[in-house]
Amino acid sequence: MNAAARKLMIGLSPRLMRNLPVQYGFRNKTLQYLEQSMAHWVLSAGALVAMIPTVDPDGDVQRATLSVREYARSFDGLILQGGADIDPVAYGEQPSELLQTTDPVRDRFELSLLRAFIDAGKPVLGVCRGMQLINVAYGGSLYQDLVAAGATANQHYLPERYDEHVHRLRVEPGGWLAALYPAQDEVRVNSIHHQGVRRLGDGLAVEAWSEDGIPECIRVREAAFVVGVQWHPEFHDARFPELMPGRPLLEAFLAVAQDRRERGD
Repeated sequence: MNAAARKLMIGLSPRLMRNLPVQYGFRNKTLQYLEQSMAHWVLSAGALVAMIPTVDPDGDVQRATLSVREYARSFDGLILQGGADIDPVAYGEQPSELLQTTDPVRDRFELSLLRAFIDAGKPVLGVCRGMQLINVAYGGSLYQDLVAAGATANQHYLPERYDEHVHRLRVEPGGWLAALYPAQDEVRVNSIHHQGVRRLGDGLAVEAWSEDGIPECIRVREAAFVVGVQWHPEFHDARFPELMPGRPLLEAFLAVAQDRRERGD
């Protein structure tokens, strides 16, 4: 079977869960997991999905025996999931009382994984936290809390509503994202984040903004596909027909993955 006939294999970075309640049956253990909506979203477009476990420098599997570059060689593309706040130390700031849960181990692993896929010329899609991670990787910074830091008076995260909380999106006219979603005057997306881009990273372009001026989509200008979106397109399902469909974004990501595989360089 030739390379073009094989299904694309997309790697998903894991979420991590520690200190689980004892009734879960994993005393003193760490779970690495993915939320099924993300996997099913990618599978719905005909690609295969596998979670990429972290490489723990202090564990049995270390970077001396397994390089993140081997992941980048083996997979056709990378999706960075949402989850915990990024430790501000990663962008040169000290943590404040504005932070929620952080996971520096996950930060370090995902930053190295992201850079390996970029170096390999493989496409990367960052979702929510994943978009923020792309910004940090390129030298940008984050608001540790959008409202408390004065970036906006509007709440972008309402826990009691979660993926039912939405806002309008202003797509940059004539931009890359606008070409994926032509002739859409009124666009809405979900909003499940309390942090956001403060200083934009080097070489990045903002492709969309929230109605109150927070970057909602960023793209690496010189890459075939390194894109981050602040919303969760995997949650834009049949329950929410009024929201921006996720399929054009996913198909653009997979098209670059397919092209990169067929070129094989």
